[in-house]
Amino acid sequence: MLPRLAAATVALFMAASGFKTVFAAEDPVVATVNGVEIHLTHVKDAYQRLPAQYRQAPFEAIFSGLVNRLIDTKLGAEDARRQKVSDEPEFKVQMARIEEQVLQRIMLSRAMKASVTDADVRARYETMIKGMTDNEQIQARHILLKTEDAAKAVIADLKKGRDFAALARERSTGPSASEGGNLGFFGKGQMLPAFEKAGFGLEKGQYTETPVKTQFGWHVIKLEDRKKASVPKFEEVEQNLRNDLSQEVGTVYVNRLRKAAKITRFNADGSTLDGADPKAVKKP
Repeated sequence: MLPRLAAATVALFMAASGFKTVFAAEDPVVATVNGVEIHLTHVKDAYQRLPAQYRQAPFEAIFSGLVNRLIDTKLGAEDARRQKVSDEPEFKVQMARIEEQVLQRIMLSRAMKASVTDADVRARYETMIKGMTDNEQIQARHILLKTEDAAKAVIADLKKGRDFAALARERSTGPSASEGGNLGFFGKGQMLPAFEKAGFGLEKGQYTETPVKTQFGWHVIKLEDRKKASVPKFEEVEQNLRNDLSQEVGTVYVNRLRKAAKITRFNADGSTLDGADPKAVKKP
């Protein structure tokens, strides 16, 4: 059903451009299947479980497709019950696996909710932006040459009034030559140490009068501009920070369980792992 829903998403979205749904109740019945009710909350829950690319479409745009999907699920489950599929070993094995997965997810969710507070997220944000206002970025151009003499010749031409970008297009061997040597904005730690030191040491509009050597060759660098690094608003990164904290809490929770458990591992063929004490290893 999902591929059909994916293929219909765009068409549904276009058809729903003027779609207005007025729900008469807080959780109204949106369909019935042989007397079994499907409520709005069921559809919303199905929407939240969709992959991210499908959730980019508005809920109203794929509402009808989601209802059809739930109807098909109800019908399939009903048919399986008539045929007593739940009594078959295949069903019981899959349900046992699903049960363990659901139980683990519930416990992880509870651990995260209990440990990740709004104050924790705010504190993580403050830590993240600490010092960011002091971090500077520069915009630079460079001309990369194979030899020091070639770099000195470029500097001599610059002193005669030649345009830096034009010289970069003519003589630079670097990939930015076609862009006049423009490297855009970058911060400290993004360039090679010698290049970074020379670039950040320049004044706006100034170029290096001594060639700068790196592993790639000899550089002539010009500083175009400098600015303070932008600090994201809390609202822009809140969810990512919350996710990071939740993952950390989840890792701590799992590690705590592992530490308290008695776990024995074997090779894929069932043999004892190298380094394990054979006397201590007992297969279940």
